[in-house]
Amino acid sequence: MILTGRQDEIIEIAKAQGSVRVDDLSTYFRVTPQTIRKDLNDLCALRLLQRTHGGAVFAGGSENMQYEARRRLASAEKEAIGRTAAALIPDKSSLFINIGTTTEAVSRSLVEHKQLMVITNNINVADRMRICPGAEVIIAGGVVRGSDGGVVGEAAVEFIRQFKVDFAVIGASAVDSDGALLDYDFREVKVAQAIIANARHVILVVDATKFGRNAPVRIAHLSQVDSLVTNSCPSENVRRLCKEYDTDLLETGPAE
Repeated sequence: MILTGRQDEIIEIAKAQGSVRVDDLSTYFRVTPQTIRKDLNDLCALRLLQRTHGGAVFAGGSENMQYEARRRLASAEKEAIGRTAAALIPDKSSLFINIGTTTEAVSRSLVEHKQLMVITNNINVADRMRICPGAEVIIAGGVVRGSDGGVVGEAAVEFIRQFKVDFAVIGASAVDSDGALLDYDFREVKVAQAIIANARHVILVVDATKFGRNAPVRIAHLSQVDSLVTNSCPSENVRRLCKEYDTDLLETGPAE
């Protein structure tokens, strides 16, 4: 199941406020209460929220469940994105791989590559890439997020700045129609910015749900991206910007 932009925003509201009510959300999104009830039921089925009378509450202590739910969402699309992005990276390359469920999909498609140097701030990626034939896997130091195995903070930023690599594989929580790449955690964003600044070719991997979403922290702009890999780009303005900035737009199409 792919979350809609409205459902994604409902989760963020519930996370910020602790709970949400059907009537309030109906007014806020200008949709019927029945539509909101269906949204809440879908989110509760994914264990992202817990249903209450008249609304829902944010599932306290559920960050790990959130990560697992995100990993399962659009999983076939992410695997296709991962295969396409991995095909851009030749053997004997050096690369950064950032935090994210879609970047992890790229790492799964890189395991047959040979003689890679992989620098990552994602424990899950490091564990997977260590089996690559002749791979050298280097993991950044810093604060490890229990929710998803991401390494963030100033120590990770300073570590990343020591390198200049061939490729960077990054994700984003949202892609605005003006080309801004956005996220929720400013600590994660600082690491992503260091990765972008120290790579010769930047590959952005995002599934179609990320277009038109909102997030408060700016990572970068589409003009800083060399290749955008997605299952589908619904934004005509993003397509126009890709042409304007010579960003290769690669669409994998519907999942089989």
